[in-house]
Formats: sequence, C-alpha cells, structure tokens
Amino acid sequence: MKFHATNIAGVVEIVPELREDSRGVFARAFCIDELAAAGLPFAVVQANVSSNRLRGTLRGLHWQAAPAEEAKIVRAVAGRVWDVAVDLRAPSPTCGRWTAVELDARRGNAIHIPVGCAHGFLTLEDGSDLLYLMGTTYSADLQRGARWNDPAFAIAWPFAPVVIAARDASFHDWHPGPEG
Repeated sequence: MKFHATNIAGVVEIVPELREDSRGVFARAFCIDELAAAGLPFAVVQANVSSNRLRGTLRGLHWQAAPAEEAKIVRAVAGRVWDVAVDLRAPSPTCGRWTAVELDARRGNAIHIPVGCAHGFLTLEDGSDLLYLMGTTYSADLQRGARWNDPAFAIAWPFAPVVIAARDASFHDWHPGPEG
C-alpha cells in the first residue's frame, strides 16, 4: 500500500498495489501494520456500506462528537465518488479547510479521515457504493453535521448535487466549538 498525504494532517489517500494477471486483480485493502507504519494507527470496530443509486447523490458533511469521535477509512467498491474531508480541529492550523480525493473502485484507492474531521461525498457515477471501516461504533446522539455548501468551507464541489437527504439539506453552517 502507498500513502499520499493531503493538505490536512491525518487525511491520507491510501492506494493499493494492484497485482494483475490472467485471473484479474488482487490488492491488499487493509493492513493494520502498514497503516501503523505510515503513522495511521487504526483498529476496525465497525464496517458500513453506503449504496447510492444516482450520479449526483451527496451525503454529508458528517462527524461524531466526543466522547466517541470517529476515524474512518472510506473506499469506493463500485463506481466513483468525490470524497471530501473538512478539518474541524480547533488547534489545527488547517481548521476550517477541506481536501478531496476521487475514490474509484477500479483504482481501489481509499481515504483515511482522522478524528476531528467532517466527511462527505458526491457520487460521480450511478451505482456508486462505499465501504466505511470505522474506528468507533456509531452513536446516534453524538452524530453531527454541517451544511455541504457552508461558505466558511467554500468547498469546490465538481457540480451541484441532484439527490440530498432532507437531514443533510437541513444542516446549519458550522460554528467552531465543542459541539461544532
């Protein structure tokens, strides 16, 4: 596996080393030792799947508050998505900034999103599915969100969403603080 840093500390693109032969392709998708060696200690405690029927589906921006902040590794297992992480860590020099990685099931790449970052994505193809490896179990009462087009973040989405859940559309702009 190869690890490519982004402009936000801890947000890292993970690129598998694809081994191809007449049978197809094989790649290591997760290795706790390689992640730790890259400075990304990560233990999977939950796995989730997000299935998205249509191009232009937007999910996010989501995070989980203390005491169960969540780190995650997200990978497209079908289709392609434009995956965004926003740094919400108050002491961070990049607090309020965003970064994005195009996740492509054919490439097999993934993104590591550390504790303290919001996450969202926009599907670039119909039938785009994501696998989330979670470092913390989900806690509904600690789920938080911010508006996908909050001017404080100024995320340059590739195009406007076509499908967005009422909950995600109703999120307010982000306000720094203990609850976000």
